[in-house]
Amino acid sequence: MLTRRQTLALLATTPVALPLFPNAAMAQEPIVFQNPIAINAIDPVAYFEDAIPVPGSADHKLDWNGAEWQFASRRNATKFKADPEAFAPVFGGYCAFAASRGYLAPTIPEAWTIHDGRLYLNANLRAQELWRQDIPGNIAAGLKNWPGILG
Repeated sequence: MLTRRQTLALLATTPVALPLFPNAAMAQEPIVFQNPIAINAIDPVAYFEDAIPVPGSADHKLDWNGAEWQFASRRNATKFKADPEAFAPVFGGYCAFAASRGYLAPTIPEAWTIHDGRLYLNANLRAQELWRQDIPGNIAAGLKNWPGILG
């Protein structure tokens, strides 16, 4: 978790750095701790590889960015370890639609979208429907709100 001083420093530098290094802001995002395991123990690589949420296993786990991540296979764990930012959800695993509206909400595995090679999770299927009505606009609004909504 970021200290207040670190959060303020990020807020001060993000508007300038984000257009130059859009992935840099994503790399330091906090992770959802709905339980002690990131994104409800769903394998993040499976969203990209299988196009469905697949439960991970404690047999294939990694620690990254302050959370335990579980995977359905050793192959998926290896892919994630090689490039975690490519597979980790944007907005730290919080609901992308909620982030676009300026608040935090937990997510469910079934409400997800891959857009421009990035994973976005939503709180429920209705939030996903609203998210998909204007994905670019919602991303822009979420990035504007992020990380200030972390409190």
